[in-house]
Amino acid sequence: MGLAEFRATVREWLSDNLSGEFTDLRGRGGPGREHESFGRRLAWDRHLAAAGWTCLGWPAEHGGADLDLAHQVAFHEEYARARGPARVSHLGEELLGPTLIALGTPAQRARFLPPIRAVGELWCQGWSEPEAGSDLASVTTAARRDGDEWVIDGQKVWTSLAHVAQWCFVLARTTPGSRRHAGLSYLLVPLDQPGVTVRPITQLTGGAEFNEVFFDGARTAADLVVGEPGDGWRVARRTLGFERGVSTLGLQVGFRHELDALVDLARSTGAADDPLLRHRLARAALDLDVLRSHALRTLGGTGPESSVTKLLWATWHRAFGDLAMDVLGTAGLLTADDGPTDWQRLYLFSRADTIYGGANEIQRNVIAERILRLPREVIG
Repeated sequence: MGLAEFRATVREWLSDNLSGEFTDLRGRGGPGREHESFGRRLAWDRHLAAAGWTCLGWPAEHGGADLDLAHQVAFHEEYARARGPARVSHLGEELLGPTLIALGTPAQRARFLPPIRAVGELWCQGWSEPEAGSDLASVTTAARRDGDEWVIDGQKVWTSLAHVAQWCFVLARTTPGSRRHAGLSYLLVPLDQPGVTVRPITQLTGGAEFNEVFFDGARTAADLVVGEPGDGWRVARRTLGFERGVSTLGLQVGFRHELDALVDLARSTGAADDPLLRHRLARAALDLDVLRSHALRTLGGTGPESSVTKLLWATWHRAFGDLAMDVLGTAGLLTADDGPTDWQRLYLFSRADTIYGGANEIQRNVIAERILRLPREVIG
């Protein structure tokens, strides 16, 4: 199907299906707002799956639609333009699934890919720790072999959606005495077991989509390690590359919706009469065009260049949060009785944009060392 015809098909399907019980889901959910209509968004994701609109880039042999990058981009952009609700299955579909397709065993693919595609099981990412956030090579969560199982002890933090997930892909140290990137393994761990405690963290926005996850003798099967034991760093880097894939284009369409709404607000309140604010709004629009051009140019890459994409959009959105507060002026200082307004919530959560998914500082190190070939940072 040609690209124009495909876009028309997607638009028509979304128009027909974002109706009835799903009508009021438009624009619901997303970073900082994952609590919104979660159960019905899960039902919507399963509705998408039943119609064949999940796992668009997966090979057909693994249950995907086997679409090329251009068609995947078209879907994500049209979905964002229709203000489709934020997907609840992103971590499984966009991160773990492609990782298993690339590096998993046939048994792992047969077990986990079908329920990911059908949105029957939800996943979370067990990487960051209290002393190993952006510096993932410092993780101390440990796993040891005990017969035909791994036994896991440690703590993860900032684990998005762990409170609603059934499984977690965990980065753990499986070689005692190992340091930095060596000795880590990428384990698939069920969360519904006695050795796992999930504790939501209440945020400034009032939501609690991040969690602490404690492993105290938790167990998983010995064959649920992706790649070889001790090779977890290579596998994790592959996952990070998938994290910054084609869905980034849909994210940027969402940013355009936010910018258009802020421009309308500035015009209605008179804030757009301020030359400095008008200039900043125009600059934000131009920078967003640059983001899209860069994302299209580097689409499909899973190497260090993906760090540039993450650095650009995260920095843009954090600055946009500042701009929104300046447009609101003193009105931005007042909260509603039921908590932050949408603009305030956007501002508060945009502080996290430059941290989650790889902090800006780490992205700059990756760019410096692996793209510009500058000397590596000395870590004592």
